[in-house]
Amino acid sequence: MSKTIMSKEHWVGLFRELGLTDDQMRRWHTLFEMRYPEGHQAFLSWLGIDSDEIKLIRDQSGR
Repeated sequence: MSKTIMSKEHWVGLFRELGLTDDQMRRWHTLFEMRYPEGHQAFLSWLGIDSDEIKLIRDQSGR
């Protein structure tokens, strides 16, 4: 198994490869935030996103 650390760019790349649009990715974040807010926070931190950007993402996701 590769030792590559997952990043926001890697994750977005996977979504793009699946054919997701920006709107579909926003919807995914919104559902994640609504159903599992603590998990969403942990996931964004796991991706290495800084706290200011996490706040912005979560606020845009309907927190």
